[in-house]
Amino acid sequence: MTRRERQELIDKGLLLPLMEEFYTIQGEGYHKGTAAYFVRIGGCDVGCHWCDVKESWLAELHPPTETEKIVENAVKYSNTIVVTGGEPLMWDMNPLTSQLKAKGVQTHIETSGAYKLSGEWDWICLSPKKNKLPTEEVFAKAHELKCIIHNKDDFRFAEEQAVQVNKDCILYLQPEWSKRDKMMPQIVDYVMANPKWKVSLQTHKYLNIP
Repeated sequence: MTRRERQELIDKGLLLPLMEEFYTIQGEGYHKGTAAYFVRIGGCDVGCHWCDVKESWLAELHPPTETEKIVENAVKYSNTIVVTGGEPLMWDMNPLTSQLKAKGVQTHIETSGAYKLSGEWDWICLSPKKNKLPTEEVFAKAHELKCIIHNKDDFRFAEEQAVQVNKDCILYLQPEWSKRDKMMPQIVDYVMANPKWKVSLQTHKYLNIP
């Protein structure tokens, strides 16, 4: 296959830069505690300085993998498939999700929402970032809003995002892992004063699992 042919397949979403895939317990948000198969797609230009998977940023580091192979492997393990990154919406998610739905599984995505929404999703976890804001379509369709709290200004940012999501969207505040001891008491106080919000924790890190 030539480089041009490979790029055409990537552009169509028939090849995706697969960083890793693994079966584990969802650690965050609404579905925490649920067994799920994670598919981590490489490539992200949002550039969060506290990102815990910076190795996902450069798509070129991760092998272009046939979508069919990703699906074939994922459905062996779980009926809930979580697509994460990186930023998966940098790529066309339609081929991946159409094949997953044809297998009868649930499709979840974790995204910053900064790119055009593609794919068919049973659950959209929107985690917006200040440097690259979500599109209106993702705000309208998100099932949960997960705002990462790294410092006090992030509460302001979270409220700005909350007014843009749909009325059924569940609102979460989650401490950035390296700042959890400092920010957790502030999050607890904030949620108690503003009960529309819920607390999310990275429980998988406490459990020492992927």
